Amino acid sequence: MSELSANSSPAALPQRLALRGDLLDFTATPRWGEVDSSAVRFRPDHWLLIEGERIAAIQPASEPLPAEWQAAPAHDHRGRLLMPGFIDTHVHSPQLDVIASYGSELLDWLETYTFPAEGRYADAEVARIGAALFCDSLLASGTTSAVVFPTVHKTSADALFAAAAQRGMRMIAGKVLMDRHAPDGLRDDVEQAERDCIELIERWHGKHRLAYAVTVRFAPTSTPRQLAMAGSLCAADPSLYMQTHVAENRAEVKWVAELFPEARSYLDVYARAGLLHPRSVLAHGIWLDANDRAALRDSGAQIAHSPSSNLFLGSGLFDWRATEAAGGAVSVATDVGGGTSLSMLRMLGDAYKVQAMQGERLTAWKGLHAATLGAAQALGLSDEIGSLAPGRLADICAWELAVGPVAERRLSVARSLHERVFAWTTLGDERNLAACYVAGRHSTPPPMPAAAAA
Repeated sequence: MSELSANSSPAALPQRLALRGDLLDFTATPRWGEVDSSAVRFRPDHWLLIEGERIAAIQPASEPLPAEWQAAPAHDHRGRLLMPGFIDTHVHSPQLDVIASYGSELLDWLETYTFPAEGRYADAEVARIGAALFCDSLLASGTTSAVVFPTVHKTSADALFAAAAQRGMRMIAGKVLMDRHAPDGLRDDVEQAERDCIELIERWHGKHRLAYAVTVRFAPTSTPRQLAMAGSLCAADPSLYMQTHVAENRAEVKWVAELFPEARSYLDVYARAGLLHPRSVLAHGIWLDANDRAALRDSGAQIAHSPSSNLFLGSGLFDWRATEAAGGAVSVATDVGGGTSLSMLRMLGDAYKVQAMQGERLTAWKGLHAATLGAAQALGLSDEIGSLAPGRLADICAWELAVGPVAERRLSVARSLHERVFAWTTLGDERNLAACYVAGRHSTPPPMPAAAAA
């Protein structure tokens, strides 16, 4: 077991906390191209009052604080945006070691960089240190919730869940399933994998703010028998999530067609195995057709769009608007290490470029909604995260709209709220984060010493 057990609790919370700033969140889904959107809720200079782990009330700063908050700690973020913490719906915790690796498309990149890095996570201490660094790095980027791939090793999932629980984070993860087409040390077998999953589910699922995801690496690395086992786990407990990759790269799609000739499409491989349902998170989804998009709509599954990774690996351009028009849900993800940053702001900047290459224009509202309320809704968690409303968990980030002379100059001449926020999503990154609160706790980690980072 890792440093925190499933029955441990995070550090004691202050009873009350008051945050002051400009509140920005969403009440509905913004429309494409709409810069003046009724879905946007902007409340400048407001108090956000936290009691325990949850938002208790919101009020204009011009009104006096309730008596019970008069003596509470107050954090003054005037001039900053207060937003729900970002939700990263697809990221690999062990792949910090391979981020920014040169020169390969997906399948070669896995063999050359990813699999060797993941092999090291068989060591419990490596897994523990890596999970702590990963969770702290998410928080330092303003991401308070995530859907995460650890490795095939049970110990890596244990370490990740423990690190997230210690920090009070909402985390969805599960041991990776791979019983073929992977190196020695990264393959499991159906029986042992099933036992490992069941033990991890019993230990972590529904504890703290954790949930288990049946985690199929991608169709080529699981035999039909293992896929069927994964489907049986999902059928036995509908509260479980499922995460995998789909239709990321053309060579991968061709390989899947050769391995599963009975399936109509790559997505159909998962549907046949019982892996397409409302809690399914499928990364990428670039090379899907109209029938696939209809299957996404009918199942309630979502696509985790990973724009930085798609550009970096040369995988293709995701058709967000077509997926959404067909009724499919779309969230935004970093996919580190294929992606080049854990910053969701950088992802939104890249997502704009991906859509622009297809003649679409992604507003700041559309992107930010997909990284907050939209992701929460797709995960079935909008009563907990994704918005700033009484009763929600107090996962809140305070953001500087501009850092550095170029961004500051751009902000000074911006004429509207959307123009200001769009400049922030285009020019900003983790350096703009002023503070991060997770379930009411001030959780911005300190900068890492150079020696520790090395």
